[in-house]
This record gives sequence, structure tokens and C-alpha cells, in this order.
Amino acid sequence: MSDPAQPQQPNPTPPQPASASPVPPPAPPYATPPQQQESYPSAAQGYQPAAYPPPAYGYGGGYAQQKTNALSIVSMISSIVGFIWILPIIGSIAGVIMGHISLSQIKRTGEKGRGMALAGLIVGYAGLALAVVGIILFASFIGWAIEQDTSNSYSSF
Repeated sequence: MSDPAQPQQPNPTPPQPASASPVPPPAPPYATPPQQQESYPSAAQGYQPAAYPPPAYGYGGGYAQQKTNALSIVSMISSIVGFIWILPIIGSIAGVIMGHISLSQIKRTGEKGRGMALAGLIVGYAGLALAVVGIILFASFIGWAIEQDTSNSYSSF
């Protein structure tokens, strides 16, 4: 009988009969196909490596990111501050001036930020227009109130 310390084989394979042409056993379904080795040209065959170093880590494929114009950001922020009446006229004027300056810089240097500069200009001009309309309405109201006060005071005599 067999030794109890050794486990028994569940189904031993029967011996294969000898045949005239050896047939290789089928490959298991999970096996990867054999890969062919690729040959690269060596330095002796005239291959020259690239003249530039590989991209540095963290720069997304080796392309340097384009810089955004700082004045366009400041123009947009100051125009918004002027539009929501934190600095009503000063913020809008500053946004318009910096928007024009940043547009000329962007045209000259090719930086990013043209949309922000345009937004600063548009919001700045809109804030200035609202401030002018507000001042005209306020002055009209004051004139109307003074006229009402003076017309009522003389009619009682």
C-alpha cells in the first residue's frame, strides 16, 4: 500500500502510445503567444539619439505651460469689484485701464488670458455705465425733491 504521509495523485495520466510524428501538446488557453524580438538600430548602424533630454517630471509630456497675463486677471477682478459696488467707480476704471494694457501685452507676447482681459473690459465699461446712470438718476431725484419742497412752501401764503 502507499505511505500515508504522501498524498495520492487523483488521476494519473495513462502512458501515450509512440507515434511516427511527434505532436506538441496544446497550449493552455491562458498562455501568451511567443513574442518576436524587435531589433533596433545600434550606434554602429548610424542611429543617433535625440539631441534634447527627456521631459522633466510633472510637466505633462514635456511641453511647458503657457503663462497667463497677470494684468488680465487683475482687470477682471477689479471690474467685478467695481460692478458689485464694493469700489463702484474706481474698480471699473481700473479694470478698463488694466484690460486695455493687458490686451496689448497679450498681443505682443502671445500669453494666455485674452478672454479674462476682454471680460474685464466689458464688465468695467458696464460698471461705469451703471455708475453714470445711477448718478444721473440720483441727481434727478435730488432736483425733483428740491422742486417739490420749494413749490409747496410758497403756495401756502
